[in-house]
Amino acid sequence: MKTLVIDVGGTNIKVLVSGQRVPMKIPSGPTMTPRAMVSAVKQATAGVKFDRVSIGYPGPIRDGKPAADPWNLGKGWVGFDFEKALGVPVRIVNDAAMQALGSYEGKNMLFLGLGTGLGTTMIRDGVLIPLELAHLPYRKGRTYEEYVGDAAFKRMKKRSWRKHVLTVIELFHTALIVDYVVLGGGNARHMRDLPDYVRLGTNANAFKGGFRLWKQKT
Repeated sequence: MKTLVIDVGGTNIKVLVSGQRVPMKIPSGPTMTPRAMVSAVKQATAGVKFDRVSIGYPGPIRDGKPAADPWNLGKGWVGFDFEKALGVPVRIVNDAAMQALGSYEGKNMLFLGLGTGLGTTMIRDGVLIPLELAHLPYRKGRTYEEYVGDAAFKRMKKRSWRKHVLTVIELFHTALIVDYVVLGGGNARHMRDLPDYVRLGTNANAFKGGFRLWKQKT
């Protein structure tokens, strides 16, 4: 069974089929609708056979379907019939959850995605638990995301941003009682002097997670 993995992002949509090594990139942005995405993916994968699709979606998922449109893409994602449009079975998870699944190495893990915002997912004894911690209050009436997201990274001195990230890691590690924390997302590469229980992930783990998704119970 060949799996097509679609990692939906605000700048690019990355696509990889089982057996391939290098993902294809499709430019996205505020005009990218689900119908336009499906059309672009079909064009990019013309002549490539796949039996099922995994989608990493940049927004909340409820009952395996988008619960809200992404803020940085076009409209129409909620209620869109991806299986009908793609012609094969489809599984959809939050993009942080997909990368978390690909980063998982057993026991209890917390994944924190340091990208545009703050992606959060926990896996406990192999069970995937999507979280939405980014918009909880952190300090001074602002949320965690407002201190460790990309806008904060660009606004603060790097040393201050790192300090907040480390504080957030420690808070979540203690509160959620996990064995280790994996940092993913584009800004994870800027971190230094991490605690022993923190590991750096890679964006390639999103595709690994997409392949693993079909082994998960839904």
